[in-house]
Amino acid sequence: MFNFTALKHQTVLLSTLCVAVSMPVLAQSPVPPGRVTAQPPASPVAAPVATPVATPVDYVIGVADVLKVVFAPGPEMSHDALVRPDGKISLPLIGDVQAANLTPVQLASEVTKAGRQYVLDARATVIVTAINSRRIYVVGEVGKPGPVQLASDITVLQAIGEAGGFVEGANKGDVTIVRRENNRERRYKFNYNEVVRGKNIEQNIKLLPGDTILVR
Repeated sequence: MFNFTALKHQTVLLSTLCVAVSMPVLAQSPVPPGRVTAQPPASPVAAPVATPVATPVDYVIGVADVLKVVFAPGPEMSHDALVRPDGKISLPLIGDVQAANLTPVQLASEVTKAGRQYVLDARATVIVTAINSRRIYVVGEVGKPGPVQLASDITVLQAIGEAGGFVEGANKGDVTIVRRENNRERRYKFNYNEVVRGKNIEQNIKLLPGDTILVR
């Protein structure tokens, strides 16, 4: 006797196999010539954000400082600028602008005036991203002689600590701070032994950019 039930099962199984084999073939079908497949849109890349640095209360822009000048509107005029040895920065369209010895607010005002020659309602903001101009120097018998950045107010005692402290044999009682004031050299004495004992603490003066500490 012919088994119709078995034939039915074989037919269903054969159909299922045909579908399974045809699916990957369809998925791999080549794109017809001349036809461009749609590509997913690229994810937008976020523009880097300028990170401002903390500036001391008496901060003025100096040579080698790094600034970001931001215009609104007119982003094409925005620019990262390094203060050159001549004290100027270069900006798109505007050209050279004096920056050294100005505060960021004063420079923003000057740049805004210059920018309004090209954009009527231009408004500039100056962001300080690196301070390289405010340095003092510690030389002589310390662990790490050389320049020390003045990111904030610093005293003689703190500067010596930043420079690695005294080395063995250093004369802690006869430290000299050399400062230029009104184009003349002035010298201050600092006795570490007295200051750490709380005596004559007025010797522990606040340092100014350009000061040099001599440790013998």
